[in-house]
Amino acid sequence: MASTPNLAQKTKSARKEKPSGLRRLLKNLGPGLITGASDDDPSGIITYTQAGSQFGLATLWTALITFPLMAAMQGMAARIGLVTSQGLTGTLRTHYPKWLLFFVLLFCFPAVILNIGADIQGMGAVTNLLFPAIPAFAASIFFTALLLVIIIRYPYQKVAGILKWLCIGLLLYLIVPFLVHPHWPQVARSTFIPTLHWNKDFLSILVAILGTTISPYLFFWQATMEVEDQQHKRARKRRIFVDKKALDNMRSDVNIGMFFSNLVMFFVILTAGTVLFAAGKNKVDTIEQAAQALKPLAGNASYVLFAVGVIGTGLLAIPVLAGSLSYMLAETLQFSMGLDKKFNEARRFYTVIIVSLVAGLCMQFFGLSPVKALLYTAILYGLTSPILIAVILHIGNNKKIMGEHTNTRFSNILGFLTLILMTVSAVALLYFSFFS
Repeated sequence: MASTPNLAQKTKSARKEKPSGLRRLLKNLGPGLITGASDDDPSGIITYTQAGSQFGLATLWTALITFPLMAAMQGMAARIGLVTSQGLTGTLRTHYPKWLLFFVLLFCFPAVILNIGADIQGMGAVTNLLFPAIPAFAASIFFTALLLVIIIRYPYQKVAGILKWLCIGLLLYLIVPFLVHPHWPQVARSTFIPTLHWNKDFLSILVAILGTTISPYLFFWQATMEVEDQQHKRARKRRIFVDKKALDNMRSDVNIGMFFSNLVMFFVILTAGTVLFAAGKNKVDTIEQAAQALKPLAGNASYVLFAVGVIGTGLLAIPVLAGSLSYMLAETLQFSMGLDKKFNEARRFYTVIIVSLVAGLCMQFFGLSPVKALLYTAILYGLTSPILIAVILHIGNNKKIMGEHTNTRFSNILGFLTLILMTVSAVALLYFSFFS
């Protein structure tokens, strides 16, 4: 007769089966955290640095405004992925006119490749600053090759795990301001009391911040990654269905990811506003200029942390950019896809990733500067974002697609506010780019 386990054994077994609240939270972090962290890519870092160097602490309040808007929109995209079990592109292809899907792809594809190219150049440039013996182009080639090996060789869960660890690199930007000793009462005032200057330069930087934080490719990545997570859990024979717990876990993941993204944005603006603006270094067009300007003003520690953070954010963001592009095309043309598949199981999927990274790398050899690339990217994202946000709102409220999991009233309010702001931003961006 088998012996009955004693109370201590049962308690120990239960403790193993039920992780602590913190461990459970960390375990549930995934697509939302990675999406939020990837939003702070090198191109985003330079935008926030420009905001701080040109206007000091006057744009700190934008971090508070963009957080609920980002969380609302990414939450809708994640819920669409969970409920429909397909990415945003698949939902568009199934339920909407094909011209709409091709319009979005037409503007997103070049924008994402330009974004990848700007990020690769930024990583190469700061590597050259840290190690002058290494040419910037050689470092760019190395990082491109490294990313391709990681993406192609390792399955989704490994890639996701690597990306989650790379999120730690963003914490470097939270350290820098404490090394330069900002005036904290002024920081508090600038954070909670919005400042507005009705001139072209200030309005342009507000448009740039909105365009950088609320980018179309993030919607596609978020929805698709929720589907990837579902498929991974099915492969491990876990029961998968959309219930309150699944939605709550998704919401926590997205909210934490977007909060983390905005926190980094806040601290980058704070650093640039405290150091560069105060020293009159108002013209900062590239990542390497920002890092070089920090060195004599804030010391070697701040300079190194800033530069290393750029490399970490690039390694984090580029797989997201390239992956979102490949998933979009795969769902449109319906060929085999998935970061969990081996290369020979999804050749065309991985070929798109390879081509997008190589195309981005080649930008610097054709003389296209990161500054121009980011301008073109902002214009293309600006044209696409309002339309895509309107479509996501429509899907989120469509009971035929979402069933009982349609948007709440609060989500709709935030969503429509985002739509209005991004539409105004798109119009302003076109005006500033071509008519002013």
